[in-house]
Amino acid sequence: MTATRRLAAILAADVAGYSRLIGADEGGTLQALKAIRAALIDPTIAAHNGRLVKTTGDGLLVEFSSVVDALQCATEVQAGMVERNASAPADKRIEFRIGINMGDIVVEDGDIFGDGVNVAARLEALAEPGGICVSARVQEDAVGKHDLAFEDIGEQALKNIARAVRAYRIGTGPVSAAAKETPALALPDKPSIAVLPFTNLSGDSEQEYFADGMVEEIITALSRYPSLFVIARNSSFTYKGRAVDVKLIGRELGVRYVLEGSLRKSANRIRVSAQLVEAETGKHVLAERYDGELTDIFAVQDEITEAATIAIAPAIAEAELQRALRKQPGSLDAWAAYQRGLWHLGKFAHEDNALAEKFFREAINLDPTFAGGYRGLGYAQFQVTMSGFQKRSLPEAQSSAEALARRAVGLDGADAEARTFLGEMLLYRGDHEGALTEAERALAMTPNLAGAHGWRGSALIFSGRVDEGLASLRTSIRLDPRDPLLALRLNHVAMGLYLSREYEAAIEAARRGIRSNPDFPSTHRWLAASLGQLGRLEAAKAALETAIAIAPASFDAFVRQRVPWHRPQDYAHMLEGLRKAGWGG
Repeated sequence: MTATRRLAAILAADVAGYSRLIGADEGGTLQALKAIRAALIDPTIAAHNGRLVKTTGDGLLVEFSSVVDALQCATEVQAGMVERNASAPADKRIEFRIGINMGDIVVEDGDIFGDGVNVAARLEALAEPGGICVSARVQEDAVGKHDLAFEDIGEQALKNIARAVRAYRIGTGPVSAAAKETPALALPDKPSIAVLPFTNLSGDSEQEYFADGMVEEIITALSRYPSLFVIARNSSFTYKGRAVDVKLIGRELGVRYVLEGSLRKSANRIRVSAQLVEAETGKHVLAERYDGELTDIFAVQDEITEAATIAIAPAIAEAELQRALRKQPGSLDAWAAYQRGLWHLGKFAHEDNALAEKFFREAINLDPTFAGGYRGLGYAQFQVTMSGFQKRSLPEAQSSAEALARRAVGLDGADAEARTFLGEMLLYRGDHEGALTEAERALAMTPNLAGAHGWRGSALIFSGRVDEGLASLRTSIRLDPRDPLLALRLNHVAMGLYLSREYEAAIEAARRGIRSNPDFPSTHRWLAASLGQLGRLEAAKAALETAIAIAPASFDAFVRQRVPWHRPQDYAHMLEGLRKAGWGG
């Protein structure tokens, strides 16, 4: 018979753990599979216009003319299996892995061959028990036609396939009736996350311990963040080996975010893929991939754990900010009001400062025990004076802000963010050692807290330890590249470089800070001083004029008299550069 070619959606499925099931109960397993075929699989294939091409002992191959039909069939089968397995003992559950690809196939004597078929079979091997894995072509064709959450697991090197294939995992369909009847746990009053056991895709049982250990370390590291509510390992690991929908996990554990991932070993390399998903919507907040050589497996584990943890906290902070901005003001909770306040605070503008203060007061009113509200209010009040928007003396503003900082620490002395805020206020009083002590206490509690690294860096620079301070500031920026206070961090980097007489580097840092926020006045001042030191008088004069025009009162407060946190020699050095830039005060 002559072979023909056509484009088709191919579904490949097999039974996870088939050999174990057969070894334990051959007759019972074969009988159960026969019943599943008759009652669920064959009718579902027929209902969605599929053609069962062939079956093997533990699998089957199905052809569809439409990706939509193939996906609908797969999700209905997996949802049906969840219900069938609900009352079965764990060691007797039959779970299918399904792979779907859209591609060119060769049809001969009723059978199908070709690259399109081979990719579907390899994708099936990537799927979790009870799960579905599809190619990018399937994902693209299904967008807008299926209410499914597609989880990008990156480019995959598939056995005997010449090119890398981008793959996606998808949920297994609607939540069962029993799950719908289970009341959802109330969400905590701050961002909440569950870290699920990572799936071992390597076929090497030794990597199971590697993956589990890494997940445990990520849970421990995230638990140190005072701004996060992290589900304990014992609860997260109840989902090990199960294919579950993230929306269901969000309901069952009462969390807003779920981190899931997979691990694959190839030769002497290991690859870990991780996805942070908003449970309620299924939306991807973060997708990362980490690679490492297995020469020292524990070093690789630590490296990947640290990289994942560093990425997660800022991603959640950004997602929380976007969530807060979407809410109507009348529907804000304390955490969302705090996030709105931070957003306005980072604008460094008069109207935004006033709005920030309003939102921080609202956070305190909604929850008087929430330390974040006091931190934010103290900073907003201090910043409004520093920027020259409020006629209030710096000592008065500093004293008021420090009182709010101490209130925040009093509410929770183990809150690393409250300790960081207190350190910041001590710095502005001119107590460099006190500021360093509080920042280092915060870092002892939460080693990757970006704000603590930032204020530690500032305190070190103001106390004359510039190289150490610049290193801390750069760590802060790496940990939180979208920090609402990024303009301030970059301003202190520019200042540190200026004080080290690295004027070219200071100019570059200042210009980066100005790109981050053109309305932040202090950065223009350090740019003017640096340009003045290098004799670039035209550019220096322009920067000086901008610094004065943006906030005249702020310029006067910083330049016409020495503020408490500046050492006399650093103040004199700054004035020297400004005078060379054309300032005649």
